[in-house]
Amino acid sequence: MRFIRKRWRWLVAGFAASLAVAFVAGVVWVKSLGPAPLGEGLEFSTLVLDREGRMLRPYATADGRWRLPVSLANVDPRYVETLIAYEDKRFRDHRGVDAFALGRAAWQLVTNGRIVSGGSTLSMQVARLLEPRAERSFAAKARQIVRAVQLESALTKDEIVNLYLNLAPFGGNLEGVRAASFAYFNKEPKRLSLAETALLVALPQSPEARRPDRSVAVARAARDRVLDRIAESNLVWSHEVDRARMEAVTAQRHPMPALAAHAADNAIHVAPDRRVHSLTIEAPLQKALEQLAKERAPTIGPEISIAIVVVDNATGEVLSRVASADYFDDKRAGQVDLSQALRSPGSTLKPFIYGLGFEDGLIHPETLIEDRPRRYGSYAPENFDMTFQGTVTVRKALQSSLNVPAIAVLDAVRSSRFTARLTQAGAGLVLPDGEIPGLAMGLGGVGIRLTDLTMLYAGVARLGNTITLTERLDSTEKPTERRLLEPAAAWQVGNVLLGTAPPLNAAPGRIAYKTGTSYGYRDAWSVGFDGKRTVGVWVGRPDGAPVPGMLGRTAAAPILFDAFARMGKIPSPLPAAPRGVLTAATDKLPPPLQQFRGLGEEVKPQSSLRIMFPPNGARLDLSSPGGLLEQVALKVSGGNGALTLLANGIPVGTSTKRTVFWTPDGPGFVRLTITDSNGAAESVMVRVQ
Repeated sequence: MRFIRKRWRWLVAGFAASLAVAFVAGVVWVKSLGPAPLGEGLEFSTLVLDREGRMLRPYATADGRWRLPVSLANVDPRYVETLIAYEDKRFRDHRGVDAFALGRAAWQLVTNGRIVSGGSTLSMQVARLLEPRAERSFAAKARQIVRAVQLESALTKDEIVNLYLNLAPFGGNLEGVRAASFAYFNKEPKRLSLAETALLVALPQSPEARRPDRSVAVARAARDRVLDRIAESNLVWSHEVDRARMEAVTAQRHPMPALAAHAADNAIHVAPDRRVHSLTIEAPLQKALEQLAKERAPTIGPEISIAIVVVDNATGEVLSRVASADYFDDKRAGQVDLSQALRSPGSTLKPFIYGLGFEDGLIHPETLIEDRPRRYGSYAPENFDMTFQGTVTVRKALQSSLNVPAIAVLDAVRSSRFTARLTQAGAGLVLPDGEIPGLAMGLGGVGIRLTDLTMLYAGVARLGNTITLTERLDSTEKPTERRLLEPAAAWQVGNVLLGTAPPLNAAPGRIAYKTGTSYGYRDAWSVGFDGKRTVGVWVGRPDGAPVPGMLGRTAAAPILFDAFARMGKIPSPLPAAPRGVLTAATDKLPPPLQQFRGLGEEVKPQSSLRIMFPPNGARLDLSSPGGLLEQVALKVSGGNGALTLLANGIPVGTSTKRTVFWTPDGPGFVRLTITDSNGAAESVMVRVQ
């Protein structure tokens, strides 16, 4: 008996010594592990956000993973409740390890001969995600247990859940619930349906096998098991679970958002080390205008692209910048930033020519100006339709975009001064190599970017002061204001442009705008503004090839008006007239302003030149029995000296009498213009049939 007791004491002592050794070894091993990683220094995707913090475009991490940062507050609360109920229902009560769950897992291993459940808590899963290990062993499980206890002592429960939300795998290169929500549902995880919640809870357990874009059936089965658990837990009403089961599982993986892709690329280029970039762009407006450009480009022609810029007049903030019709369309050179491309502006610089004329006191909107053939050395400007309107008001000349009057005013204000003023206002004008500022720039003989042109028009809306455009909401640079025009001159320009006839089916008198078409039909423009915003539109081919028949009025202007419509707001009124604005009819203006006098010209007395017959808009049936066209007798009243008749801008006859005869070349519309020896002119449009 004594021997037995002695042996028992030795066994107990040995067991105690073994426990002590194991305990010491365990303590040494735990200490060798060091402190648990808490997620500091995790690499997340670089994000570009809009002015309200909404996602514009994320960028994958250096190793190609989508890991979009998210906080607990920005995830649907029902998802978090379901996650805890399904993965770790005692999460709020334990300190990192659920002894009951571990015991159940051990019993299942013994009785089944295989691992049925791992017994891992959410804390243990987070520990594994922070220290990934390929093997499944007792040592790895022990390490997870230690790390989970360490995490629980260092972090709050919500902080641990937050780490899971950012690190959980969802298949492929998706990590975190936010990346998964965008990839599978194309939305933020803020508002998930019950079916979407169940799928996202199920995926991390076996992310590759359950990926819905690979196997809808497996994903659906996993989702429905989560729904069964939800039903058992009484988290939601049973009829909601039944409805969720009926919801289809998407088989598509959506691409990550790529709104304002060019602006996002630029932000990354400027500050490559910054992880979050905040832009001034409005995501809903950007999405609407990108869709507008994508819809319209194919209707205009193959390989056509579109750029649209929207600016806040008061701040100079860029609210939307669509730099191509489709960023991912190689046929349209989608990745070329056409909002920054140098292009010929066509007639879109004319408002600033007239603005300088207003500022200098040379002209008034109601000043009469001649639209008739004239030459400046070897340069003889012509109107787009190759006709002449005769004597018109400056208002009509600008609204009709007549070339000859604009060049006459540019000649008076001097092209070098005009160039200097636009450059001083912040626009980057680029002349062809070896060229100096000349009269041709008034009709588009210069290069300008859409962003700069939009800034200039915003300066008109601001009554003459431009403001530096900015896209960065987090920029520390203070916007710079520069003088473009005097307030009264800028208001007069806006007032004239407000009266420009709108495109077909558009409401008049709401948007002040101007169109332009570059030489050879390479660029179509339309830029307009209301009291709050300015929109610039460019249409053309990225390679600069001609597009016959493409005009600013028919290609770009409808997009401009549609862009304003898609803002969802009624256009704001323009500013009230500042002090110093003279409002008067032509005959009530001071004599020097009644008729424009160009350089070296004298004001000629106004004649009462009128075409009495045929009247404007008349139809002339002049076919003779033999099929030949008969002569037309133009009856004229007033005028001084000899009269010259022009048909579509081409001289066809001269007479000292007040009846001038003309034989049409054939049927069609013809503009007939009579000029007298003093340069007075009168025109009518008739149809010969």
